[in-house]
Amino acid sequence: MYANYLLDRYKTAMNYIQDKQIAHDLNLPASRIYEMRKGKRYISDSEAVFMAEHANIDPKEALLGCHSDRNENPKIKQLWKDIAKKLNCQGIHAFTMTFLASGLMVTSLSGMISECALCTLC
Repeated sequence: MYANYLLDRYKTAMNYIQDKQIAHDLNLPASRIYEMRKGKRYISDSEAVFMAEHANIDPKEALLGCHSDRNENPKIKQLWKDIAKKLNCQGIHAFTMTFLASGLMVTSLSGMISECALCTLC
């Protein structure tokens, strides 16, 4: 269940020990967190975004995970999970491309600097 993942990540990010600390931040009774962990209640969109931002999780991923939890239909639940996986793959792909592009820039820049240094020696 994505709710437990999100609650645990938020709890770790905030260095909390007890779930009632999460409840305090969300302005909820402590029993509500227990109900969320057991699947009796669901995390709202605003609560998911709030916790994701503080836990360094993409809010889009948090919303998709929470919507997957809310759905009883196994086929639709799987569709939500597939969308989340696709988003994660695209995020990693975009990060990799950015990283490679910055690496190429540094390589070409260092090449220009070494050429310039050689010119000064001549």
